[in-house]
Amino acid sequence: MKLYDPKSIETKWQAVWTDTGIYRTDSNPKKPYYYNLTMFPYPSGDLHTGHWYALTAPDVLARYQRRQGKNVLFPMGWDAFGLPAENAALKRNIPPAEWTRSNIASMKVQLARMGASFDWDKELSTASPEYYRWTQRLFLLLHEKGLAYRKEGLQNWCPSCQTVLANEQVVGDDHHCERCGTPVIKKELEQWFFKITDYADRLLEDLNEIDWPEKVKTMQVNWIGRSEGAKISFAVADSSEVVEVYTTRPDTLFGATYMVLAPEHPLVDTLMSQEQAKAVVQYQTQAARLSNVDRMSEGEKTGVFTGAYAINPVNEARIPIWIADYVLMDYGTGAIMAVPAHDERDYQFATKFELPIVQVVEPTGEATALPFSGEGQLINSSVYDGMVSNEARIAITKALQRDGTGKATTQYKLRDWLISRQRYWGAPIPIIYCDKCGTVPVPEDQLPVLLPEDVEFEPTGKSPLVAREDFVSTNCPKCDAPARREVDTIDTFVDSSWYYLRYPNPHYTEGMFDPEEVSEWLPVDHYMGGIEHAILHLLYSRFITKVLYDHAGLEFSEPFKKLSNQGMILGPDGQKMSKSRGNVISPDEVIDSGYGADAFRTHMLFIGPWTDGGPFTTEGLAGTYRFINRIWRLVGEYQDGEATDKVDNQSELETALITHTHRTIAKVSNDIENMSFNTAIAALMEFTNYLYKQKEVFQPTTDNTVWKDAIEALLLLLAPFAPHVCEELWSELGGAESIHIAGWPVWNEEYLTEEMVTIVVQIDGKVRAQISAPAGLDQTETEELARQDAKISKQLEDVTVSKVIVVSDRLINFVIG
Repeated sequence: MKLYDPKSIETKWQAVWTDTGIYRTDSNPKKPYYYNLTMFPYPSGDLHTGHWYALTAPDVLARYQRRQGKNVLFPMGWDAFGLPAENAALKRNIPPAEWTRSNIASMKVQLARMGASFDWDKELSTASPEYYRWTQRLFLLLHEKGLAYRKEGLQNWCPSCQTVLANEQVVGDDHHCERCGTPVIKKELEQWFFKITDYADRLLEDLNEIDWPEKVKTMQVNWIGRSEGAKISFAVADSSEVVEVYTTRPDTLFGATYMVLAPEHPLVDTLMSQEQAKAVVQYQTQAARLSNVDRMSEGEKTGVFTGAYAINPVNEARIPIWIADYVLMDYGTGAIMAVPAHDERDYQFATKFELPIVQVVEPTGEATALPFSGEGQLINSSVYDGMVSNEARIAITKALQRDGTGKATTQYKLRDWLISRQRYWGAPIPIIYCDKCGTVPVPEDQLPVLLPEDVEFEPTGKSPLVAREDFVSTNCPKCDAPARREVDTIDTFVDSSWYYLRYPNPHYTEGMFDPEEVSEWLPVDHYMGGIEHAILHLLYSRFITKVLYDHAGLEFSEPFKKLSNQGMILGPDGQKMSKSRGNVISPDEVIDSGYGADAFRTHMLFIGPWTDGGPFTTEGLAGTYRFINRIWRLVGEYQDGEATDKVDNQSELETALITHTHRTIAKVSNDIENMSFNTAIAALMEFTNYLYKQKEVFQPTTDNTVWKDAIEALLLLLAPFAPHVCEELWSELGGAESIHIAGWPVWNEEYLTEEMVTIVVQIDGKVRAQISAPAGLDQTETEELARQDAKISKQLEDVTVSKVIVVSDRLINFVIG
């Protein structure tokens, strides 16, 4: 028999699949439709191991669903605009468009080497005018419906990327740029926003409708940050001004002994006394130099008294108004009522500046040192003394509302989505500024507003489009007077917020999406990608889908029915792969070394649950390669086998083989459905071992239908994981059509019933676990099953097992040392 040669087999079948177009999307109305989608990548030009890990599982599922008799849409495209491409092009002194297109071409070649079953007829790029024409139309829709607006204010600014950032793009306790890691500062700018806050309640409530990981749902709930509280008005003494604060703890209002405003609060200049003016202005200047990171740090609190006083509405107490940098203007109202007995930061501030500390809530159990932030009974609170916190919150809020000094309020942490960027490589915002007509949307028949591709794009804090007079200068669509275009570009997360609607017909010219095709395919049945997109991309996509549901005839308001997130693929040392650590494994190098794509794909999904990730080792890869070689030899020996005399227990052996085959079909099918790819592959390895054992006593021959069914089932089940070698072997067996469009094998329930026994697992004679197992396992099978138990595998780590004792169907004992 010929040797297994991955290189020749894989290039052969990749060419055949391209020529025959077997992965083109079918639209047979008699078949159920299934939209299988993976998050599209940024075209870096380098398809690394992480890409393979993220994309192989969706490819397995797409292949599985096709062979279940479904019309499967499995597209691929490119999230092609944005800072990475612009920065990379800057570094190499080539235009971003040229850089991006060359990377796309390179990555398509790499994806072909992977053996992925994408339908390339559905390909799209967000940097193509054919696509961003409709991103601009989306902007105009939101503008038309009052959901896009422009305002001036302090914005997040990345000094390195030279652009503003949405709140969601400022990450970590140190508030750094999610793209480059630079600490973010505040800068006064006029910017465009989308009113995502109008959809806050729906974004929360509709999480109950979708099959998403609870972790992702929780992240979105926390980011939206809905809270119930009260907005309270504090009159400023000897003034007509009022300072508003929001608090979730109106039950502590009697303990408010001072107020704090953010240094940039608009009332500060009005409130400060003449005596305090110099100190206040100096402090404002000092705070303006600090980033939010510095201002929110755990260091010593600083602040300055304004010279003004507010009136506490529940007890008429005059309380001093301070400014302090630990209060931020873009959180809440930019002002707080300070209750030092019940808030850690307020307590530190009051202690430093010798301000009053009045306890108004005491714990119902043992006494607790101040500050006490929990629930309890009210004290020092007039008629509310003795009330428990939750009752007092309601009663005090009602009293405030009756007196006109407060009201019950629902507040959100979520802020409107800042979508304008001062960088070049993005879709131009379709707005024109006219001295006579003001802000004017570009008419739809003038879209797309084309992005010039021959610009000087050095980052200066302003868009390089400013210098392009041929771009900036235009005429007003309303009065035809000379006007100027908006020079900011659209945040790339807008591009990716709707791309899934475009895939069914990426060349549709009558609108953003083809309504008939979208009605057939959407919402997405299964969406897969990294959990790092839980806030930015997924929240924005949900918002845009709801906008289109409300205003553009979309028939659904949630884009993705089911969501799965992959874990992180690690280096052999168990650390995140990085060049600096020297632990990166290149897929191309692995393929070229002789292991091939099939072994690489299969091993990645075998190392552990796909949602958990794990370390990728060359030793493990070698083991997976041997497994595929064993199947190659098994099928070859089956083909070469000659008819032999039947053995005495032929019928018994055939029944056992049929039973094992059907149980393997059921196991692998259910595991793929549940995305338990590692256990599906383990079942195929175990089935292969079983076939090798059986063939020693029961010679496989082509004239035996039981062996034929078993061999074919093995290939049919393995094909989604190792598509090239299975296609080759299927062809060798005389398959009339590609194995990737052959029907999925079906199991018979009558073969799934088996006698189960409980096996006690011991380590050095001490019982450590009990496992359920099929009766009649031999010693090797019993040991393999016991080692799969989580408790046992953990206890056997880093120890030497000197002996394994098995009492069939009853006990296994691992002897250490």
